[in-house]
This record gives sequence, C-alpha cells and structure tokens, in this order.
Amino acid sequence: MLVLLPPSEGKADPGGRGRPFQPEALSLPELAPARERVLEELIGLCSADEEKARDVLGLSEGLRGEVARNAGLRTAPARPAGEIYTGVLYDALGLATLGTAAKRRAARSLLVFSGLWGAVGIKDRIPSYRCPGGVRLPGLGALSAHWREPLAQVMPVAAGKGPVLDLRSTAYAQMWKPKGELAERTVTVRVLQSSVVDGVEKRTVVSHFNKATKGRIVRALLESGAAPATPAALIEALRGLGHTVEEPADGGKPGRPRAVDVVVSEL
Repeated sequence: MLVLLPPSEGKADPGGRGRPFQPEALSLPELAPARERVLEELIGLCSADEEKARDVLGLSEGLRGEVARNAGLRTAPARPAGEIYTGVLYDALGLATLGTAAKRRAARSLLVFSGLWGAVGIKDRIPSYRCPGGVRLPGLGALSAHWREPLAQVMPVAAGKGPVLDLRSTAYAQMWKPKGELAERTVTVRVLQSSVVDGVEKRTVVSHFNKATKGRIVRALLESGAAPATPAALIEALRGLGHTVEEPADGGKPGRPRAVDVVVSEL
C-alpha cells in the first residue's frame, strides 16, 4: 500500500547546524532534473527581489524571513522530511511516537507531495522551505503543470501493485492524477462531520479537522500493521479500525479513483 500525503505549509526549523540536502539521495531519483529546475528558479527569485518573491509565493509580512531561507536552500541544514513537515495532519499522525514496526511501515509506504521536490519519502533529508504547490514561478510557470509529466513517469512504478490511499489536498492532487488500472486501485477520502439539528442529521465538509482525521487514519493503519491488497480490503481495514466509511452505491466509475467519505461525529 502506498499513501500519498500533502506537505505542510509551515515547516520545522532544522536549526543552524547539519549537513545540507543531497539531491542524489532523495527518493524517486528520476525526478532530479525537474527538481533542479524548480530549485534554481526558486533560489533565483528569492535572491534577486524580496518583494516580488513574497508576492509570487503568497507570503505575508510576518513570513518575510522565508524568502531569505529559500535563497539559501543549497547550503541550509537538512533533516528527514517527516521531521520538517508540521501542522495539523502531521501532529495527528505523530510519526515520532509510532512504534518501531509502524515507523518501518511509514518509511516504506508514505510519500509526501511537494511543490519544490515533486514527491519525497519521509526519511529523505530536506531543508525547510516555502514553495506551495499552487505557485506559478516566473520562467517556469505553474508548478502543477511542471510536475505533471515527470510524476507521470515515476508514480506508476512507485505505486507498485497494491492499493493507493490518496490523501492529498487539491493543489497537490493537480500535480499527478492516476489513470487507468492504477486509478482503479486508488482510494480518495473526503471527511464529513455528522451532526443532528432539530432531530435531522446534517453532514458538512470539514476543513481544518479534515487534516487531523486523515492524520489519525494513517497512524491507525500504520500501527495496526494492515496490509490490504485491494481497495476493497483497504476500505474494510479502515472500518475495522473504527472509522465510518461510506462508498458510492455504484462502487465508482471505471478508470477513476474510488472516492469514499469518512464520517465523523466528533472532531
């Protein structure tokens, strides 16, 4: 099973010491040329014009320091991606507190999509950076378009033969969409909150707690040792872990991912 995650916009600060990242050591080495183009463009932008860089990257005044951080990416200290990415989903996932076996499973099965790196494993050492997947870099254009072809070349191999649990947010889902048989092995998740209003059940899409629920789902799968071989087995594994999972009545359309709803009453 492969689990696709979004990054976090906020990143942990690795501190002022440590080795910089090594491009050749990252997972999916076939992405190296595409990574280098984004890296060169991002560093050039952030080194030349701080105000333009802030505008392009959508950074507030309080995040001005992220521009200088981006400018120094080649020599900045690096840490495992699982330590760099923070935020609601990663707090709920709690990689650092997983058991030993679950950590091994996480290293094998988790892939984090990124506007800068394309996709990385949680053990890949990367610096802290700021480059959202929805950005358009001058001279390179939309990152979603930039990554589409390189990821299309490597992801079918990375996915293997088992199910794919796709928990990416919209900006990162635009970077690569599974097709054909691989799409049919892919399960996407929408989180709905169920509440009762005047005696009638009401369901609403949640945003902030959507991330927390997805983090808890991944943690539960890793800790359980579940190894589903099919999308149907993955869905049953989620149900066995106490999640309320609802599927389309028709079972999904041929050649498309299997979209399911996870219904929660408490966030």
